[in-house]
Amino acid sequence: KKNQAREGRSLPGSSWEERLANVATPLWRLPYQEQLQVKYESQRKILQMLASHLEELGIDVQKPGGLCCPLQPVVPSPVINGYRNKSTFSVNRGPDGNPKTVGLYVGTGRTRNIVCVKANHMENIPPKHKQVAECYEEFIRRSPLDPCILFHEGGHWRELVVRTTNHGHTMAIVTFHPQELGQETLATQKALLKEFFVCGPGTVCALTSLYFQESTMTRCSHEQSPFQLLHGEPHIFEEVLGLKFRISPDAFFQVNTSGAEVLYQAIGELSQACGDTVLLDICCGTGTIGLSLAHQVSKIIGIEVVEKAIEDARWNAAFNGISNCEFHSGKAEAVLPQLLSTWEDARPLVAVVNPSRAGLHYRVVRAIRNCRSIRRLLYISCKPEGEAMRNFIELCCPPDPGKKLSGEPFALTLAIPFDMFPHTVHCELVLLFIR
Repeated sequence: KKNQAREGRSLPGSSWEERLANVATPLWRLPYQEQLQVKYESQRKILQMLASHLEELGIDVQKPGGLCCPLQPVVPSPVINGYRNKSTFSVNRGPDGNPKTVGLYVGTGRTRNIVCVKANHMENIPPKHKQVAECYEEFIRRSPLDPCILFHEGGHWRELVVRTTNHGHTMAIVTFHPQELGQETLATQKALLKEFFVCGPGTVCALTSLYFQESTMTRCSHEQSPFQLLHGEPHIFEEVLGLKFRISPDAFFQVNTSGAEVLYQAIGELSQACGDTVLLDICCGTGTIGLSLAHQVSKIIGIEVVEKAIEDARWNAAFNGISNCEFHSGKAEAVLPQLLSTWEDARPLVAVVNPSRAGLHYRVVRAIRNCRSIRRLLYISCKPEGEAMRNFIELCCPPDPGKKLSGEPFALTLAIPFDMFPHTVHCELVLLFIR
């Protein structure tokens, strides 16, 4: 029956759609319980790898199954299909050779065989995102300007980011390479884009916000090149665990909202934070984790590099009537060591870190490790087998004066995977470190 279910699933249309689904959502053919089992096995191998690294340092951590700590079953996502609240679509040549195709990549730049395939069949992308992508494709195909596929070859129309919320809000962000265009020509293109989505065929998308960003780099922050609001509201709003959150164009927000609620509830329980606890929320984004736990702790301190996200976090706190929090804008490796070097607060200090795939900067790990007040640490990792593995080792290794790791090492005591990304091989792994 399992084989029949697996073999019986197919996609309408071309083999390109199958190839894209197999690349972006490689587990899509499997029944959901089998997907969870695949993810559990991958997380088990990661913990075995970590146990091996720690043993090389003389740390006896072996638990049953060769793991370095108990591994709980994968917590399933409440929503399996169309769960993404943010999608990024590229512009490139489609299977038919049209360079103005909006979709997702199949192939690699290294082998120069990239094809951009429409995402209409992707199970993890909601219909609204697909609709906006279709409309953007129609717009750029009407435009006399070329797409920007390779920067040095010219062209202008680039990425599209779509963000949606359970409140029915939709934000579209169009990235545009200005090349040598003058301000008057740029103004004309922005006016045409706005007209298409406000008065033309794009009105079916009912956009809450339409943003335009002139960018000469692959990725550009608001500080490097401001997001220009062409139409609608500057923010969209989402509700998580009864709190309302404001979201800016480039602010981090968990891509699976209902999954995030499950994750944050578990973080609250694992933190064991109580009335006199100070919660340190590192890489806090718009403040969702800290603010969702503010009612059970004495104080929240959030740190985030994206300035607009910190503005959102402060607004979110004020709007929800939460006054026991402070948010710091800046790189964690600059803000945290300074904050902890003068820490004299006697209250228990619990740290929650939720970094990008690049993991934590070494100076952040060192500051946490050398702060005696932090006895409990929750590390949320979307790629624990990558750079985060180095962080785990640095947190648990014996004191090392050469690396300025003088503090007592942490012990990894529990691992819980959360499936935030159904149909893909990824999940969020929550690791509990104590000392």
